[in-house]
Amino acid sequence: MIYLNGEYMPLAEARIPVLDRGFIFGDGVYEVIPVYSRRAFRLDEHLQRLQHSLDSIRLPNPYTPAQWQTIIEHVIMLNPWEDQSVYLQVTRGVAPRDHAFPKDTPQTVFVMSNPLTTPPARQRETGVSAVTALDNRWLRCDIKSTALLANVLLRQLAVDAGASETLLLREGYLTEGAASNIFVVRDGVLLAPPKDHRVLPGITYDVVLELAQQHAIRHEVREISEEEVRSADELWLTSSTKEVLPITRLDGQPVANGKPGPIYEVMYGYYQDFKRTVMRGKNT
Repeated sequence: MIYLNGEYMPLAEARIPVLDRGFIFGDGVYEVIPVYSRRAFRLDEHLQRLQHSLDSIRLPNPYTPAQWQTIIEHVIMLNPWEDQSVYLQVTRGVAPRDHAFPKDTPQTVFVMSNPLTTPPARQRETGVSAVTALDNRWLRCDIKSTALLANVLLRQLAVDAGASETLLLREGYLTEGAASNIFVVRDGVLLAPPKDHRVLPGITYDVVLELAQQHAIRHEVREISEEEVRSADELWLTSSTKEVLPITRLDGQPVANGKPGPIYEVMYGYYQDFKRTVMRGKNT
């Protein structure tokens, strides 16, 4: 069951006109919100990020935070899974094809849910592989835009190599993954690239840094060079669906000893404890 422009309906019945600017231009933004035990995780933060994306493309928000919450909670209720992944999308609406913004055109609003599939235990125990590539995307990666062709092509490089993710490098520095944020551990210090126009500000990224602060894990937010990435003691990827996952091979070479590192093991334990509080409803 999904929500489309004011109506709840089965996904198979949903229809969007071909002149929707999301279809024609990729002129829209989206969010993905994990749901644990039917509670949307960090909904306020996701809606704040949605607002940032909408403001950045000069598209009015069609709903208040309270209205968004009602819609999202109803979609969660209409679907059968305890843990879900809610996808919402707002486009500039339906108008004759013209690059200029149409006037007084209602936005298209779409919300759907799927079962939340997190990485299996084996991936956390052994880690995953990744490849590197030049970050050739546009310079407003902080906008969660539906125009994801560059990310799709970069992510496919990992698929073609039998890997799980593509780490992106711009002018000799790490930005993020094709569909994730990336953390580096060197000499016992957790390193994170800064949140600027080159990266999407991840909600799980924020949680990891909050947990590092709470549990006195040494950490720095700063630019990370390609050399530091390639000689890292540990590499992690984070996202709403992958949570926190170790990368143990990069471009066919082991990361350190090729096994998840000790700081990852500690952080993963803290993350699981944190998630359990969310599932008990003590922190959403």
